[in-house]
Amino acid sequence: MRATGIMALFFLCALSARAQRVRGELRLEVHDPQGTAVAPSGELVSAGNGFRRSFATGSDGRYVAKDLPFGVYRLSLQAEGFAPWSDLVEIRSEVPVRVAVVLGVAPVTTQVQVNDSATLVDPYATGSLYSIGRQSIEEYNTAQPGRELLDLVDEQPGWLYEANGVLHPRGSEYDVQFVVDGLPLTQNRSPAFAPSFDAGDVESLRVLTASFPAEYGRKLGGVAEVTTKKDVQRGWHGRFDAGGGSFSTLNGAAGISYAREAERFSVSGEGFHTDRYLDPPVLANYTNRGNASGFSASYESDFSTSDRLRVSVTHNVVRFLVPNELVQQQAGQRQDIENAETSGQIYFQHTISPELFLSFSGSVRDASATLTSNAQATPVIVSQDRGYREGYVRADLAGHHGHHDWKTGVDGIFMPVHEALQYAITDPTQFDPGTQLSFQFPNQRKWDVEPSTYAQDQMRAGRWNISAGLRFDHYGFVVNESAWSPRIGVSRFVPGLDLLLHASYDRVFQTPAVESLLLASSPRLDAISNSVLRLPVRPGRGNFYEGGMTKALFGKLRLDANIFRRDFRRYSDDDVLLDTGVSFPIAFAKARIIGEEIRLEIPQWGRFSGYLSYANQSGIGEGPITGGLFLGNDAANALTNTSKFAVTQDQRNSLRARVRFQAPRRAWLAMGAQYGSGLPADIGNAKISDLLAAFGQQILDRVNLARGRVRPNFSLDAAAGAEIYHKESRSAALQIRVANLADRLNVINFASLFSGTALGEPQRVSACLRLTF
Repeated sequence: MRATGIMALFFLCALSARAQRVRGELRLEVHDPQGTAVAPSGELVSAGNGFRRSFATGSDGRYVAKDLPFGVYRLSLQAEGFAPWSDLVEIRSEVPVRVAVVLGVAPVTTQVQVNDSATLVDPYATGSLYSIGRQSIEEYNTAQPGRELLDLVDEQPGWLYEANGVLHPRGSEYDVQFVVDGLPLTQNRSPAFAPSFDAGDVESLRVLTASFPAEYGRKLGGVAEVTTKKDVQRGWHGRFDAGGGSFSTLNGAAGISYAREAERFSVSGEGFHTDRYLDPPVLANYTNRGNASGFSASYESDFSTSDRLRVSVTHNVVRFLVPNELVQQQAGQRQDIENAETSGQIYFQHTISPELFLSFSGSVRDASATLTSNAQATPVIVSQDRGYREGYVRADLAGHHGHHDWKTGVDGIFMPVHEALQYAITDPTQFDPGTQLSFQFPNQRKWDVEPSTYAQDQMRAGRWNISAGLRFDHYGFVVNESAWSPRIGVSRFVPGLDLLLHASYDRVFQTPAVESLLLASSPRLDAISNSVLRLPVRPGRGNFYEGGMTKALFGKLRLDANIFRRDFRRYSDDDVLLDTGVSFPIAFAKARIIGEEIRLEIPQWGRFSGYLSYANQSGIGEGPITGGLFLGNDAANALTNTSKFAVTQDQRNSLRARVRFQAPRRAWLAMGAQYGSGLPADIGNAKISDLLAAFGQQILDRVNLARGRVRPNFSLDAAAGAEIYHKESRSAALQIRVANLADRLNVINFASLFSGTALGEPQRVSACLRLTF
């Protein structure tokens, strides 16, 4: 009855109430003093958002800049026979901002002197936020396919990789949310779990770890907002990328677009092959081949100045082998995984008035994952087939009134989930006595229903800013729970010092990962061992606190510094079923993560740009176990074990740096470095001789067994590029990157109870040729 009431409330609100975008829009009109339309060229720049876009208005003097991250922008216009014009524009709401410009005829001076330093600090922000612009995305030629956007997110303070590209923001596990053009992706997006994004279609990326708008929910360890290209030029245009590198890596992508008046269409495709897809457990890099392909298409139409419709479809698939350990390779083991994903999205917006904005969106996403083993697999042969068909709907109403920018809305996920698994143990000596030698979990299906509603307001009072929001969530899958989540952020801008001080509090309600959750919750698993502990995995609760500052220095640099604390109840983690590689969520009683972050960024200083960032954090978890599946003789102890432990992503010190030099003749050079003090390495009761035989002396030397931690890792990268041809809209650019110049052996995880052993990227070279027309 409670769930039915919540669903009824959800649909009633939807009938009267846009997708998660946190983006605005600029609508520009340009005339001369007599009111005749002028068609100038222009530039829109926000140093704080890493955003730069050049454009040309239409013959009617109009231009619409879509999907602009909130912040301060410098708008500049130039037209032959007219004086240049420049001014600052603020984007604060999803309600479109209208700017009407009258260009003065030369030599009459109507120019306002404004430079990019005025856009370094957003005077109305209430929390930490890092932006990655188009230039950084285009110039990042990853050596390891499938990780382009993940690598860029990992470079931000407070984020780090664990094995196989799993992102961890500020110590959180399984709580990363990608929002792609308003479509929230709350499931694991690491290379082992999902196909990758096509970075060539992405215009900008914003990363949040605090002061979350109330419209964001379910997974809030960190949010990465991905915005694809929308600024389609008139006529036919396209791109073609081709590249390759070490480990027989080949990759390619192509896209074409067409625009006329109020209609825009684009289609793109990509694919890659590599012999090193995941992070292997041994130096030999056995069975680590990966192949991927995908395409996307979108259509957008402006029916009027007030109405816009956008439809998009995507399909991606990745097939890869699970890397073998030495014993498995000698036995001839082969394990194949295929992850496929198909989605369709529709978005409609309507401007009710200059201060009121309505939108609706919906999507359907079909995802599947299969794992198969050959007969030589050891110590277990396993096969799994799981997936879901996710339906997502959303309705929002946004408005601007005086000093208030408000928004309210509802959304919901409706998702049937299916899972099937079977295994056969081939080496019983690797398991506890009494473990069932074979097991079959027939196909099971269950609906996941997650409706929510929210309201938020951004208020300004002089130099003070307040962001306040309230969210309600209901979770209905293996358990049913609901929660209210208040959010508040406060900031004060000191214009004389170009200084912003901010503090925020976020109450979060985080749903468990869906991977293998039906399996881990089934009573059928009670029979596979003499000792089984099976507890329902409930949503986690968290209180996030942050305080910090942002300051502009010399009009060229931006300094961000933050301190934070996160307190969790039912802290999420993951575990594996026996030695199958099938992972599922678990939860501990509580955890606390504290840390500090600092980042000094140079968006542009002459020919130089770059950043230097440092993060220090400590994560301590505490038992007992509150959710998940545990097998073996120690399972019963998990209910009473209240000991404290370092969480698996507890890396105390992380340092990153990058410097870029813009050389003459459209060439550039860049150097980057990263350092990490090492993750925990709890080997339990394992014998040193067994570890030595399994992994070898070189890997063992990279672990400090006395401290129970992997030794520090360090990597130095170099990249260069040049535009070798440019004429009008046609260009050709070549770039090359060398990762881990010193070819240093870096161990990510070692014999981890939950993550196994994984080695970092060795020295490898990659190159890319990009053509546009």
